[in-house]
Amino acid sequence: MITLWKQENRKLVAGAREDGRIWVDARNVTRDDIRELETEYGIDTEIIMDILDQDELSRIDREDDYTLIIVRLPIFLAANEVSYFTIPLGILLFPDMVLTICWADCEVLHDLTNNRVRGLNLNDLPAFVVRVLARADLIYLRYLKEINRRSGTIELELQKSVRNNELIQLLNLEKSLVYFTTSLKSNQLLFEKLMKTRLIQLDEEDRDWLEDVATDNRQAIEMADIYSNILSGMMDAFASVISNNLSIVMKRLTVISLVLMIPTMITSFFGMNVPLPLEKMPGHTALIAILVTCLASSLVAMVLLQDKKSAKKRIDPAERKRLRKKNRAVV
Repeated sequence: MITLWKQENRKLVAGAREDGRIWVDARNVTRDDIRELETEYGIDTEIIMDILDQDELSRIDREDDYTLIIVRLPIFLAANEVSYFTIPLGILLFPDMVLTICWADCEVLHDLTNNRVRGLNLNDLPAFVVRVLARADLIYLRYLKEINRRSGTIELELQKSVRNNELIQLLNLEKSLVYFTTSLKSNQLLFEKLMKTRLIQLDEEDRDWLEDVATDNRQAIEMADIYSNILSGMMDAFASVISNNLSIVMKRLTVISLVLMIPTMITSFFGMNVPLPLEKMPGHTALIAILVTCLASSLVAMVLLQDKKSAKKRIDPAERKRLRKKNRAVV
């Protein structure tokens, strides 16, 4: 869908093309939109395909009629398996208008069209680009904080019970952080190129603002790296917990198997052609022998399966009090 935006009373309003500078907003681009961009605005098909490529990195190029800037924007889609990821936004600067192309919708473009960005001015197109980059960094920081909160909530759930659903959610958040880190580093290279070159004419105020945006972008990179390292450590810790729990279960199963092996071996031995003990005794004697054997096996299993927690409970109360005093003195 292609929408034309003009500025009235410092606010963006949708309308037809008139005299003055406008913003051509192409979102959720269809084939008809691509055809219109090619015929109406003279955009090369290769340029459009590059912008619509989900893996396209940030860059800036100078064409004959316009300047092309591709920047990575953050996006949140709750229905996706990986809710947080990034998409490319193409910004084409013409002398009398700015044209943006994006294959999806995102919060940055919503904020622009809903007049949530201060200082937005279509009469100064380079400043318009800087405002878009600044808003993208702000959304990056917001999403990073949301990812950190979600990982903390999932961690609390995993402390209660380690389940596959929560582990998969942590894995998806880790993927999101990888996407964010890659896109932020790509944007950082774009900012440095904008400050070093004269591909777009920035005045002194816009350059200062762009330096602030680059600083925020570096902060977002550091946050993404920190959160990614924390999440990786958390995943390793829970993997160790799962391995430890599996070892405990296997130990208990092994003990049970060993205990049950004894009566099985005795039964197998006397199942051969050998005289049975107590075969001339009354019938209830054999039943008593079986019950005694089962009870003895159960007692052996209980002794072998006793954990440290049960051992702590058997400590004498006076001895426990003495150990507590000793620990406090050490502290």
